Amino acid sequence: MAGERIAKWLAHAGVASRRDAERMIAEGRVRLNNETVTHPASFVAEGDLVVVNGAVVTPPGRARLWRYHKPEGLVTTHRDPQGRPTVFERLPPGLPRVVSIGRLDLNSEGLLLLTNDGGLARQLELPANGWLRRYRVRVFGSPQPQDLAALARGVTVEGIKYGPIEAGLDSRSGDNSWLTVALREGRNREVRRVMAHLGLNVSRLIRIAYGPFQLGLLPRGAVEEVPAKVLREQLPKVATPPPAEDQAR
Repeated sequence: MAGERIAKWLAHAGVASRRDAERMIAEGRVRLNNETVTHPASFVAEGDLVVVNGAVVTPPGRARLWRYHKPEGLVTTHRDPQGRPTVFERLPPGLPRVVSIGRLDLNSEGLLLLTNDGGLARQLELPANGWLRRYRVRVFGSPQPQDLAALARGVTVEGIKYGPIEAGLDSRSGDNSWLTVALREGRNREVRRVMAHLGLNVSRLIRIAYGPFQLGLLPRGAVEEVPAKVLREQLPKVATPPPAEDQAR
């Protein structure tokens, strides 16, 4: 059958994740060619009209990626039932609708990747990609070199088994220490839970790299798009056709 399943199409268009798109379909909020969509297996073909919540959806373009320096105090979600400020409320104007690749919790800061393509976000979040997430971590306590080294073999905390973690001591001042921590799974609050398991209280957590993409000198709260050429080089399996100016060269 020609076309693409509508939930996947909506994800690629940056409307919502595939799961959220399926929920929107179930709630009757999606129309295809002036008919309410009743099943996520409906297909969208070129030229079809898709409307969500009364607004026409622009067909998916090329996948785009942005680096964002998330400040602490923001929740990485589009809607927060507790009314806390969210990442997406604080983004600079002019961006299309974007979704995050993974999350950073309320009190964490640093590099958060954003994309207009929900399918790309889902792909890059997969642990199978083996992308290293690197953090700078300030802890209160006395890290023991042997304890940090042991994390390379993995660790089980409260029944949850975490994969290998690279952790090294960078500096120490009084009761505070800075560590560099790198991991590939990126489970919910993984760094904080593992550090607590070692008797260390995390007082600051900054993600400085996600796979090949670095935080660098990006100012807090700023967003910068990853050039299409770089995106194609780093993600060769992702369909990212070059923009017109590249094709003309």
